[in-house]
Amino acid sequence: MMETILALTGNSAAALAMKQIEPDVCAAYPITPSTQIMEEYSQYVADGAVQTELILVESEHSAMSACIGASAAGGRAMTATSANGLAFMWEVLYIAAGMRLPIVMVVGNRALSGPINIHCDHSDAMGARDSGWIQLYCENAQEVYDTMIQALRIAEDMRVRLPVMVCMDGFIITHAMERVEGLEEALVKKFVGNYTPYYPLLDVRHPVTYGALDLTDYYMEHKRQQVEGMKCAKEAILDVGQKFGVATGRSYGLFTPYRLDDADLALLIMGSSGGTAQVVVDELREEGMKVGLLKLRSFRPFPGEEVAKALAHVKALAVLDRSDSPGSVGGPLFTEVRSALFDLPSSPQVINLIYGLGGREFTTDHVKEVYDRLATLMKRGRIEKRIDYLGLRE
Repeated sequence: MMETILALTGNSAAALAMKQIEPDVCAAYPITPSTQIMEEYSQYVADGAVQTELILVESEHSAMSACIGASAAGGRAMTATSANGLAFMWEVLYIAAGMRLPIVMVVGNRALSGPINIHCDHSDAMGARDSGWIQLYCENAQEVYDTMIQALRIAEDMRVRLPVMVCMDGFIITHAMERVEGLEEALVKKFVGNYTPYYPLLDVRHPVTYGALDLTDYYMEHKRQQVEGMKCAKEAILDVGQKFGVATGRSYGLFTPYRLDDADLALLIMGSSGGTAQVVVDELREEGMKVGLLKLRSFRPFPGEEVAKALAHVKALAVLDRSDSPGSVGGPLFTEVRSALFDLPSSPQVINLIYGLGGREFTTDHVKEVYDRLATLMKRGRIEKRIDYLGLRE
């Protein structure tokens, strides 16, 4: 296997993976901070480097609608968006998942208005967490590149047949230049394989209907089938991640534990912040503190049983949410984790910290503060404030 060392932003890494995959159709409508992905891909199309049909549409709603049409017709379809653009797609996100179409979309995570903000948090993807899309979160540009390649295999797995979002933190990953090990295009194409469409609209010998009215007679059964596909996605993510490791030396799973085996105090986080937290774990370990980290990759499907098993021995846990959930008992990630831990014979003491909204800086000092809070919790033996904010001026 030959690899090429490249300096790429997360956006460029996503565009390169798309070029090497060469989908049949890409539908493009620009929005910050994911605009560069489709800009670069349009250049590949213009240069004749790919034979993709690039469709320039009038909105993000139209972009996903075009992907749905292309996928239903029997083609591979991909797109990219962020924030308000993802929100504008909401209606058709459910349609893509309900029709079991294996579309892949890159999401440059960005805060939703209002007030208007173009910087990173996870409120856009979290708003779509029940739309039936698989959601995989990346820590850096390398993971973006690798996950893009895996996403098609996961989406097209016959146990799954669901669309996939590949999520990366806006500006923090999308625009930051990093070292990326690029694969040979032939290897990528071999790994992804040829696409076999099922029930394509363009198969005129076997006519099918898409978008049929589905009322009380079958709607509930069809939604239940989607849930089963999402359950099966856990196994598919693991299978594809292991096979990717065999092919490239870089294996992937549902999450990545870091120095967690003997940890008393642990932090659970998603996205680019995982790298920041890892640095602090190493520093505190040098000081003798038994701290660990679990970086979640798959938010949908949420690996509840696996997360509970990985954290069962931990005494105190902080779940960090990069989005808030007004009116709920904690952020979206916290509610999932706490529910997963509920049936453990002896579950950790769990707190929730909301951080980084609208691109608010997240530093190593913040991570140290989290572990200090957990250490204090352990000394006192009780939780005084279960849900709080990190880095908030008040």
